[in-house]
Amino acid sequence: MNKAADILVIDDEQVIVDAVVKICALDNYSVDVALNTKTGLEKISKNYYPVIISDIMLPDGDGFEILEAVKKQKRNSVVIMTTGYSTVENAVNSLYKGAVSFIPKPFTVDELLSALYRVNNYQKIKEKQKLLIQQQRNDEILYVTCPAKYLRLGYSTWIFQEREGTVLVGMCDLYMKTIDSIQQIELLNRDDEIEQGISCASLTCSNDRTHKILSPISGRIVEVNEAIKNNPNLIEKDPYFEGWIYRVIPANIEYEIKYLIPCSSDRL
Repeated sequence: MNKAADILVIDDEQVIVDAVVKICALDNYSVDVALNTKTGLEKISKNYYPVIISDIMLPDGDGFEILEAVKKQKRNSVVIMTTGYSTVENAVNSLYKGAVSFIPKPFTVDELLSALYRVNNYQKIKEKQKLLIQQQRNDEILYVTCPAKYLRLGYSTWIFQEREGTVLVGMCDLYMKTIDSIQQIELLNRDDEIEQGISCASLTCSNDRTHKILSPISGRIVEVNEAIKNNPNLIEKDPYFEGWIYRVIPANIEYEIKYLIPCSSDRL
């Protein structure tokens, strides 16, 4: 099936659609548009789009229908969800169900282009991984999966539950492979509150793109990893151990854990 455009945007707000089209043009992406779920599903069934940007709340359905349609097509399409603050829980759920990223509304030019940069690199990694599997080349490692006892939010961040009741929070190696080398990291402080699905840190990379890091859990920060403040590249070198970001007292882990994927799973 031929590619109809680089990106399909599904959103009922014309202002948002127009903004996405203009922003995508800055990086020379071609864009197709659907203003409702029905049109979006029709376009997905007839055409191939490498990236689909869909609002979660649509007048005749929702973004979860779009996710299911993409899964059934079994093509190498990735879905970015957009959402307002009031539907952050739905957005977190979309990551659990297979969306690669989500962007809260209103979003900036940099937030959208950075998300597109990540998902394009994500696609390249997954395509290369499939090729290596087909060629039975097990000696080349594209990224390190997180340890089996960890839980992750999509492919971006992880938690590890400690015996004392605290939780370590960090970033997945696959996410690190979709961005450039870290030049600067902005962290929250001890005693700050974090919320699942809301940005808890930001990274500025060597290509000047900034990436916001979504918290995998809600709670209060009781310790910040001082080592990564002085050496942010430690996250790239050892993301699951020495490169952890926060130690947190979770606020609602019994409820929020349902949106986290066991790292023993091969779901991506």
